[in-house]
Amino acid sequence: MQALVYLFIALAGFAIGAAAYFGLSFSLAEAVLVALVVGCIGVVVMERRLRLRAEQRLERGIEDLSRLLATDAQAGSVLGRRINALSELNPGQRLETIEADISVLGTVIRQVAEAVAEIEEKASAAVAAPAAERFVDDSPRAVPAQRLTAEDEIEPIIPVEMVRQALKDQRLVFHIQPVARLPQRRPAGYDLVPRLMLEDGDLAEPVDFMPRHGGEDVLQRIDGTALNEAVAIARRARTGGQAITLHVPLSGATLRDNAAMEQILAILDANRVIATGLIFVVGEAEFHELMQNVRPALQAIQRRGAGYSLAKATSLRINFTDLSELGVRSIRVNAGRLIKTPEVYTDFHLSDIASYVGRFDITLLATGLTDERQIVELLDNEITLVQGNHIAPPGPVRPDLLLEPTRTVAPPQPRPEPQRRRVEV
Repeated sequence: MQALVYLFIALAGFAIGAAAYFGLSFSLAEAVLVALVVGCIGVVVMERRLRLRAEQRLERGIEDLSRLLATDAQAGSVLGRRINALSELNPGQRLETIEADISVLGTVIRQVAEAVAEIEEKASAAVAAPAAERFVDDSPRAVPAQRLTAEDEIEPIIPVEMVRQALKDQRLVFHIQPVARLPQRRPAGYDLVPRLMLEDGDLAEPVDFMPRHGGEDVLQRIDGTALNEAVAIARRARTGGQAITLHVPLSGATLRDNAAMEQILAILDANRVIATGLIFVVGEAEFHELMQNVRPALQAIQRRGAGYSLAKATSLRINFTDLSELGVRSIRVNAGRLIKTPEVYTDFHLSDIASYVGRFDITLLATGLTDERQIVELLDNEITLVQGNHIAPPGPVRPDLLLEPTRTVAPPQPRPEPQRRRVEV
């Protein structure tokens, strides 16, 4: 196309030169010069137009390239955000959760099949007896449940009036018992154990003097004193550069009383720094009753950073989601019963209990540890928090951490059987 244009320019220049020679009487040299000037002017104009067109095309190409680069940068940013989101998903933990769910589901299916087979065998063996009565009477959980209730309802051997007088005489002392983490057996926290100092220098255990029915004023005073001792120990330990976790006893009598609750909340508000290291120990059965009656009080304590540990658990067939929302951090089960008869607590296999409960940020705490065989069994089943005299019995707190440093506390004495013990306060 350009060659044709240049040909036309040459023809135009030749035509103008011929016209100048023949029509305007130019000389031959002048006519040739006119033709050359016209041809050069046409070539210059054509080259300029071609150059401008090439520049415009180049500018459009640069604009298209910049738009493509901007689109690629935006796509790269979106891809980076998606990659970051995928990296935060933690697929390993999700896969572990799925594997635990599959294992639990398999265990449940197997136990359901065994239960159905057992029911069919009983139905064929005793046709005359109603199926409902046979299932209730022959249930393997009926006797253990009664045994658990009977042991948990042991009445104290020290009357409430004597305990009241002992509290007035300031003969209530607090010892600590570590909660160890397996397999290193390092302390993960400490239980604050109230003990009553008798006139003969012996120490009464909580089971011997804590009221079961009535005595709300005694329970409230013990709970308040225990919290004050725990705050003093935690603050002085933190000042020494070692933050600790303390399990403090708390009763329903305190949670139901408005004045006692105001005092508890005031202490927690004044000690927000150490509140996260305080865990209130409440009986499992009593906690479920409190969830229905005084739930706002439980939530008020939980909002201030403290947590709960459910003691004397008789069953793990509970709503763990609700407990986790209320700040429950651990559930205490008897190590011997859990190992020998896990069906008393749950329908899951023993090896699946800890992983299932851990999905709700709750830890199983095995109490009453008596020998090394139990430790091996618990480790095999991934239960790592333990407590018992085999690990470490309760002992006095260091004097520099006590609320009253000058007060001396006698070491714990061996505790005789409650049936043979005679107490004089």
